[in-house]
Amino acid sequence: MSLVTLLPFIVLIGAMFLMTRSAKKKQQAAAQMRNDMQPGTGVRTIGGMYATVKEIQDDTVLLEVAPGVHAIYAKNSIGAVLDDAEYNRIVHGDDEDLKVDGAVVPDDASSLTATETAEADADDAKIDLGKKAEGDADGSKDSEVKDAKADGEGDAKK
Repeated sequence: MSLVTLLPFIVLIGAMFLMTRSAKKKQQAAAQMRNDMQPGTGVRTIGGMYATVKEIQDDTVLLEVAPGVHAIYAKNSIGAVLDDAEYNRIVHGDDEDLKVDGAVVPDDASSLTATETAEADADDAKIDLGKKAEGDADGSKDSEVKDAKADGEGDAKK
């Protein structure tokens, strides 16, 4: 066999080696993060729940999900260990430590337009989502037919 025929197999094996190596590094980093947890630190589970670590066992962790509410989770279910500032910012809404350098950019363009124009556009943009009768614009014909049937007037054909 020549080197040209073996080259694709060598490249494939090399790529597989690099992919498994990076996955192994990620797993080791996650295991190290879980082993470095201490009681009192804030964590995020893989389900997205934020909690405080109360006790750490070999394979389980006791988390306080709300004041006085405790739950036991597997260590593997811890997605991230958060530092105190980030945990307080997310859970308690403490934005005092958040420092903004430069101008603050709004989330939408409403502050960039004039207030008079925005109010006029808001009045024009109101849409009536109510259901209207086919024959009458205000629906009075339809309500008269329903009233007549309810009173028994529509049963004259019987």
